[in-house]
Amino acid sequence: MPNGKYPNSVMENVVEKPFEDQKPSAEQPGGSLCRALSTRMDPEQLKIMGNEDYKNGNFAEALAFYDAAISIDPNKASYRSNKSAALTALGRLLEAVFECREAIRIEPHYHRAHHRLANLYLRLGDGEKAIYHYKHSGPEADHVEIAKAKGLQVHLNKCTEARRQRDWNTLIKETQAAISSGADSAPPVDMAVGRFDDALAAAQRATRLDSNNKEANMVMRKARAVAAARSTGNQLFKAAKFYEASNAYGEGLEHDPYNPVLLCNRAACRSKLGQHEKAVEDCNVALNVRPNYSKARLRRADCYAKLEKWEASIQDYEILHKEAPDDEEVSEGLLEAKAQQHKKHRGRDMKNQMKHGAA
Repeated sequence: MPNGKYPNSVMENVVEKPFEDQKPSAEQPGGSLCRALSTRMDPEQLKIMGNEDYKNGNFAEALAFYDAAISIDPNKASYRSNKSAALTALGRLLEAVFECREAIRIEPHYHRAHHRLANLYLRLGDGEKAIYHYKHSGPEADHVEIAKAKGLQVHLNKCTEARRQRDWNTLIKETQAAISSGADSAPPVDMAVGRFDDALAAAQRATRLDSNNKEANMVMRKARAVAAARSTGNQLFKAAKFYEASNAYGEGLEHDPYNPVLLCNRAACRSKLGQHEKAVEDCNVALNVRPNYSKARLRRADCYAKLEKWEASIQDYEILHKEAPDDEEVSEGLLEAKAQQHKKHRGRDMKNQMKHGAA
């Protein structure tokens, strides 16, 4: 996920505690990487310059300095740990995991690297590994963090059981709970909110770094299958082959049953095929996973209108109107639904009046 949305969620200890508690000297402020390398600086000085860039929010520049330091001395754990911090700030979490693991391989009792790795595993949705590394973080970790990781693992275990029993409602509920517990950057979450390319790219980077990473290989296979289903479905939809497109999205949903993007796309196909009730069902599941998914809500509002369920349609359109008051399609849909509801009530009132008059 982009680091702007979660600026300090993994990096709190870094912000409060400077890297190795060193500050750049007055003689050597930030500077460019090229100038630094041209002066043949020692790796410690490169690290100090990287720290300064990191503190100033220049994460890509900081990463370049840490890489330069590592190229000179690849067996210094602090360089790897700091590189992990920069990668995390850039949203490249699986690569950050690799660098933390390297830091711990070099220095097995490196508390800060263990803590950083625990935070990463928490965000990536691996509660067991997060718990393990929190327990090896020494004074860096506290009981609240460990309890949070344990809670995440409980939700993940329930997700696994719900998937096995094909209990999709529980699966959706527990997935949301896992995200709320801190797993905001798990590749499956990227897929759930439609970032198929991000999930796939992250998994591919991880497998390049560690070809034996079972989790990354599994995510990569899943992401490829889901991305292919979306691409095929989109092409068929554009060709007005709605039945075939619906089946293509359905194939993707076999790999990821609660993926809101595929559900919303299949709902579009079903609506085109006149299967409005089924389209509403798909939108319901998509909105359970992503309550703010406006495209799914708009699609559901339209389907409700076609089913002449005006009150439900109005409710969805009013939510959309609050979010985007200048959206013409939403405004027109809301006015039409209200007009039809008024017409329906008026017809009902006239029938009642005629019935009572005849009596």
